[in-house]
Amino acid sequence: MPSLPETAATVLPEGMLYVDGVIRRAEHGRTYDNIGPWTGQSVGVAADASAADVEQAIAAARRAFDTTDWSTNYEKRFALVKKLYDLFEAKKDRLVAIARHEVGAPLVAVNRAQVANCLNSWRDLMEVFPQVIWEKDFGVKTTSFGTSQRTGHYEAIGVAAAITPWNFPLYVNAEKVVSALLAGCTVILKPAPDTPLAGAIFGELAAEAGFPAGVLNVITASDPAEAGEMLVTDPRVDLITFTGSTAIGKHIMRQGAETMKRQFLELGGKSVNIVLDDEPNFARVVASSILVFHAGQGCAVQSRLLVPRARYEEAKQILKAAYDGFADKWGHFDEPTCAMGPVVSKKQMERVKAYIDLGVEEGATLLSGGNLRPDMGTGWFIEPTCFVDVTNDMRIAQEEIFGPVLVVIPFDDDEDAIRIANDSVYGLSGGVWSGDLQRGIDVGMRVRTGTIGINGGSPINGDLPFGGYKQSGIGRAWGVEGIEEYLETKVMAYPV
Repeated sequence: MPSLPETAATVLPEGMLYVDGVIRRAEHGRTYDNIGPWTGQSVGVAADASAADVEQAIAAARRAFDTTDWSTNYEKRFALVKKLYDLFEAKKDRLVAIARHEVGAPLVAVNRAQVANCLNSWRDLMEVFPQVIWEKDFGVKTTSFGTSQRTGHYEAIGVAAAITPWNFPLYVNAEKVVSALLAGCTVILKPAPDTPLAGAIFGELAAEAGFPAGVLNVITASDPAEAGEMLVTDPRVDLITFTGSTAIGKHIMRQGAETMKRQFLELGGKSVNIVLDDEPNFARVVASSILVFHAGQGCAVQSRLLVPRARYEEAKQILKAAYDGFADKWGHFDEPTCAMGPVVSKKQMERVKAYIDLGVEEGATLLSGGNLRPDMGTGWFIEPTCFVDVTNDMRIAQEEIFGPVLVVIPFDDDEDAIRIANDSVYGLSGGVWSGDLQRGIDVGMRVRTGTIGINGGSPINGDLPFGGYKQSGIGRAWGVEGIEEYLETKVMAYPV
């Protein structure tokens, strides 16, 4: 059995609420167990917020926006965001513990996407902040109403509620909280029930940094819906930013429509990785396409591998060898080179297994994996899995599985690859590989997706806008564009 953390020990501190500048327990001291994916056992407890707690957070955020200079004092808020960053950097060991025990991340994922990318991308936001335009001169224009000087003013929208996922919680929490604070909004952060400490630490360190009361509030709760429903429907909340499934995103859109809330949503994906027939390192690229990093729990993962039909059998052999070679390299808690651990919860494990069973029923062939692995430990382990003989109309090719399940689909030529790539309700990310860079770019330009890497280029970084087409979402996160999502545009004119 791979090395695993202790099953009985409480390894994380109690997660507390942060409301109106005060770190405190939930109403009546309510808590819930924080279950660790590696063991299926409690790794701590978190505050279980009531409706009254959420109400107090909304009222505090509204008051802080309406009655303080937070939205207009650029220097003050940048200095506090920088101080908060410095505290996160100093408490990196705490972030690592959260990512390992609460999120279930293996060390490779911890040291890359979970913690390092959170801090690096946070730094990127601070670096691009001076590029945000707050005023614009539209010049003088004469119309039938007279001659006017026109100016544009970009100001914080108000109270922003951030509803965040469990897969990369520190990273996504930073994206939403930092962008909104820099824009001048006050914020209510509601992390996913599975990863409360990744949210609670924002409140803990904001208090240490000396944030004004009500500017940032953090609510954790075991109920996946109650707090979110309150935030989405309350007219005092001006904006909802949500990262999660497309189904929940649609629900939020419907609910938010009653108060005409601004919403921007980063939702699901079923991204393609297209390997063209002229790729000179075909075997290396195909082998590296196995879907194992953080157990495939990422919205932008490339879960559909498209390879030339003429090289399909070759690709199968390469993938079989790659998966066989990975068989004993996952599920190791203390191994620095381990890139795959458990999925986040029993519920998610059962969901992924149901999709694997569905793939077999649909007629796809299991090239590798497909099994639950209770022998790996008491947590939520499921094998790296690869399906071949897949057609793009199968549900396993169309629906987001959010687990370590790769589907491999053949294509006839570039036009066919583009057709298959775009035959999806999603359009979040993707990749193209070709020995001819211009050919790769040409194919990439025709794939309807928000980000795409050519020959291994990285289109996802903290200084770049990130988001999707179609049902992969609305709006952009990160970069200048991500900060601007939290701004309103006011046009002013006066006679000259």
